[in-house]
Parts: sequence; C-alpha cells; structure tokens
Amino acid sequence: MKAEKSAFLKVATYNIHKGVQGFGPARRLEIHNLGLAIEQLDADIVCLQEVRKVHRREEKYFRHWPELPQAEFLAPQGYEAIYKTNAFTRHGEHGNALLSRWPVMSHRHFDISDHRFEQRGLLHVEIQVGELLSDSAAASKMANHSPFNVHVIVVHLGLIPASRIRQIKQLHEYIEREVPAHSALLVAGDFNDWGNRITNIMREHDLKECESSKYYTYPSRLPIVQLDHVYAKGLIPVNQTVPSGKIWRRMSDHLPLVAHFEL
Repeated sequence: MKAEKSAFLKVATYNIHKGVQGFGPARRLEIHNLGLAIEQLDADIVCLQEVRKVHRREEKYFRHWPELPQAEFLAPQGYEAIYKTNAFTRHGEHGNALLSRWPVMSHRHFDISDHRFEQRGLLHVEIQVGELLSDSAAASKMANHSPFNVHVIVVHLGLIPASRIRQIKQLHEYIEREVPAHSALLVAGDFNDWGNRITNIMREHDLKECESSKYYTYPSRLPIVQLDHVYAKGLIPVNQTVPSGKIWRRMSDHLPLVAHFEL
C-alpha cells in the first residue's frame, strides 16, 4: 500500500496597525503595500489584527483610502475574508480578520474584554482544508489527503499583564465549550506578552508552537521581542519564519510571523 505524502499548512499572523503608519501630518497609508505583501506571503491562512472596517476621518484624509473594508481589500484573489469588530471608536471600528485559501464553514466572535479601557475579542473560524477553491498549488499539495476541518482562533490580547492572563483563561474556557476535543486547532495573533508566561500556559493546554528559537516581530524597525505567535493542537509544528527587508519594516509596527505545520 502506497503511503500518503506529507502535506503542510502555511499560516501567517500579522498585526497591520490599521493600515497606517506614522503620526499626525506625517502619517502615511500603507494598506496598498500590505495587500501586495500578504499576497507574497502565499499562506493558506492569514490571521490579521488591528484591521479597520471603517474610519470616517481617515477616509477623508487619505485620497486613496480603499472603498472596501480592509479585510476584503487585503484578501488575495480566491481567498475568503472574515472580519469581526472588537472595538468601536469615535470615527469607526476595528477588529480581527482571517483570510482563507480554503472554504469557511462557520465563524463567530466572542468578547474577551477585561476592563472598560480596552475592547478585545476573539474571532473563531472553522475551515475545511482540502476542499479546493481555485489554487492549483494548494490542490497539488493536498491531493493525497481527505478534507478535514481546522478551527482557527484569532486573538489580540490586552496591554496589562494581569488582564492578559484573565483573557487567556477566557480563551481556554471558550475552547472547551466551542471546539470539539479532537479537532485540529490553531490559535494565532498578537499576544502582547514580552516573556514566556502565556507560552507556558498554552503548552499546559497542549497548544504548542515551533520551539527552535525566538522569532522577533516587534518593533518592526528593530525587533527585540516576539509578541506574535501561532499555537497548534492536532497539527505538528515544523518551522517558523519572519520576512526580512526594509519594506516589511515600513508597513506596520509588527512584522508578520509565518508558521508551517504538518497535517
């Protein structure tokens, strides 16, 4: 009997800083560059944080502000875009998004705000990997594998350490309620953790990442810490990379993290 070839899932997480860099009159619109960059990543799943749905002031300020909401604008051709709002502000709203090469089966949002000064939430998307859309390369690598579902949770945790720990507790309670025990699961995003505390807690819940070394993602101009992670259960971490080059340092205050998993 012929053995199945190994197949891999490529997952990226990226805090895009609402598609704008700089402050005051010097700020610049980077959303168009981000669209090209995300397409270049060629990931099967792209998890995004700080994504604008609408911002009325910025729409007036920037001549080339996209007509589409940012998640839809950034989605490469053939990808599905799912967005859910975390925060409502005076001029608009922003939240988490997921772009998927594979069909989306369901999606939902859950509020994990811990105090009134920060509005935070998680985006939960169930994806059927292996049911082809239009990408021939994706079809080739999945040819020997039956379709199966992967649950993906996109998070952006708070700035206060004690608040993050309570949000992680909410995250694990949510997983116990809403994700079947034996399902493949990815949890990705900006965890805002400058140490290993959250990684250790995730490991206790059997959510692991590639541990070969640290992959610094923040601040993008001179990275000194890894705030962005992709944890997995039911998938085998293979490796992680962070793109290099001047253009990546310009587009956001974070660098994207790209992780590969064996199915």
